[in-house]
Amino acid sequence: MDFLREPAVIERYRDAPKAKAHGATYTPKALSDFVAEQILNAANLSGVDSPLLVLDPAVGDAELLVSLLEKLDGRGLTIEVHGFETDSKALDLARGRLERLFPSVQLRLEPTSFLEFVLDQFGDDGNGTLFRSQMPKAYDLVIANPPYVRTQIMGSNQARLLAQRFGLTGRVDLYHAFLIGMSQVIKPSGIAGIIVSNRFMTIKSGASVRSAIRERFNIHHVWDLGDTKIFDVAVLPAVLVLEGRRDPAAEVPRFTSIYETSAASGERVGHAVEALSREGVVELGDGRRFLVRHGRLDCSGARDAIWRLGTDASDAWLATVVAHSWGKFRDIGKVRVGVKTCADTVFIRSDWQQVPEAERPELLRPLTTHHVARQYRALQPGTRQEILYPHEVVQEQRQAVDLAAYPRTHAYLEKYRAPLEARKYVLEAGRRWYEIWVPQDPSAWGKPKLVFRDIAEEPTFWIDLDGTVVNGDCYWLISESSNETDLLWLAAAVGNSGFIKAYYDHRFHNKLYSGRRRFMSQYVEEFPLPDPKSKVGELIIRRTKDVFADIGVLGAETLTEDIDRLVWKAFGLAREEAGR
Repeated sequence: MDFLREPAVIERYRDAPKAKAHGATYTPKALSDFVAEQILNAANLSGVDSPLLVLDPAVGDAELLVSLLEKLDGRGLTIEVHGFETDSKALDLARGRLERLFPSVQLRLEPTSFLEFVLDQFGDDGNGTLFRSQMPKAYDLVIANPPYVRTQIMGSNQARLLAQRFGLTGRVDLYHAFLIGMSQVIKPSGIAGIIVSNRFMTIKSGASVRSAIRERFNIHHVWDLGDTKIFDVAVLPAVLVLEGRRDPAAEVPRFTSIYETSAASGERVGHAVEALSREGVVELGDGRRFLVRHGRLDCSGARDAIWRLGTDASDAWLATVVAHSWGKFRDIGKVRVGVKTCADTVFIRSDWQQVPEAERPELLRPLTTHHVARQYRALQPGTRQEILYPHEVVQEQRQAVDLAAYPRTHAYLEKYRAPLEARKYVLEAGRRWYEIWVPQDPSAWGKPKLVFRDIAEEPTFWIDLDGTVVNGDCYWLISESSNETDLLWLAAAVGNSGFIKAYYDHRFHNKLYSGRRRFMSQYVEEFPLPDPKSKVGELIIRRTKDVFADIGVLGAETLTEDIDRLVWKAFGLAREEAGR
């Protein structure tokens, strides 16, 4: 595990800018106190052996330990604290702070990685699964804010090794391994309070972590802190309170979420952490308003199923949608991301027309990007970007074109041969030096397409009838049935509706800052469709085609409002007001 000593991990606390760059953050005092309080609310310390064993696997500035030890003070307990930190300077500062504030506490602070410690204690079976029996000394309480270091920071080789050693799949984050490691060293009756990124709860790459948590812990409570900006870096955190696995939990895990809203304000509180004990719309001292919701953790189905807030009202709402659904977006066809060249300055330009015609590449195609995004029909910019697209389909197989057949394209690409060949991963994949890294299906570009933005405050789906190539900042969908394009028009109506925002929040709730949502393929393919042959379905399709023809013209807004009402009706629901 030598990569755990690389700069991306070792410099976790060296200075604030570097810490932010590597996904590590200091824990604010208000949040530290909250996590410590929730740990002790869930713990039963009456029968704990002496000494009480406490673990922080990523000590940092010791803020979490200070909060927990403050709340344990006065209980007459002998306490032994174990901590790990790869930054020796940070650890020395933490040790001095703890010795000064809690002189009676026994400290066992190690200048090493917690993950190395776990692997040294347990080893592995060669396939990445930790197999040895529980350690003789396990911990009663665990409090942690493990580092968030994603694949692109660690590097692909290190990420693969981490995944192998800790039995993880998908895009690995360092905190995923910390969660697995903590499950190995906590007592069956022990309680852990852990601050993590909320990403793992709802994305595909978090599936193995979700599964492991459910297998290895009993979950007490999950708090999705959403876009509260409790940290001063771009991370949306969550707090997990977990119990070491004894028997299946007797109680259903609880779930609390807090996200910014435009709804009318309610009670005023001073801090986002204080708002977590409230219900409904809460206004903070800085004027921001948040919707606080409480319910149960719904992770029904497979162990790796996404985590969502479940309430009786939400379940009934979704059941109504299911009862009125004919199918899903995935029944139209596969949702794909756009092309990725990995050399945009070579392949994508908006000034191709300024290149002399005798030198202009033959293989230029119009390109759709998020810059032309608009509901129902794309904007028409004065100058449209084009992409040099060196791929074709021969005998139903995609392949790179023969540059000998396109002399102007060949001459242009030769000018940039050195930087294109520098993309070693293209060559190592057996591809030609002038290929686009992710070209998608060349035969699909000429077909009618539904295109949509990945990240958007308002859902933005539009129909493309111009045969454009879709860039990697958007997703797209074609009908797998060449004779059935009406489903694309129906999907455009559903995708742009207020209904789909409500559905997204009930079903996925993966919001970013300021109410922006991620319209990734894993979510959009699950979006529901009403019956296209029903009266309301046929009317929605006709109205959507009318809007496409008239968008930007006076009166089109009335049509979009009509479509929105029809979509709600198609799913058996009354239209809701904005501001969830």
